[in-house]
Amino acid sequence: MAKTATPRLKERGNTLAARLPATVAGTVRYKVGQEVEISTQEVGLAMELIGPRKPTLAERLERFDPEKHDDEAMATGPIRAEVPTAHPQANTQAAPQPKA
Repeated sequence: MAKTATPRLKERGNTLAARLPATVAGTVRYKVGQEVEISTQEVGLAMELIGPRKPTLAERLERFDPEKHDDEAMATGPIRAEVPTAHPQANTQAAPQPKA
C-alpha cells in the first residue's frame, strides 16, 4: 500500500531538506545511513537506494531452491547442544521442603 507524507522543506546551510517520515521510509525499506540518489524527473523528484538492499523474507523464500540447498532445512527437534543431558555433578537429591 502506498504511503504519502507532506513534510515542509527546511533550509540547511545552502541546501533544502525534507524529513522522510518513518512510515514512508519503512515502506520502501530505507534505513539510517544508507546512501540514496535523488534525480529530477519531468514532474518532481525521484529518490532511489544506491546499492543492494536487504531482501524481504518473501523474496528470500522465493529464491530458495530445495535442489540447490539439499539438506539445509531446519531440524524439527533439538540437536547438538540443545539436547538436554544430565550434568554429572548435578545434585539429584530432593531439596528439603520448608516447614509450615
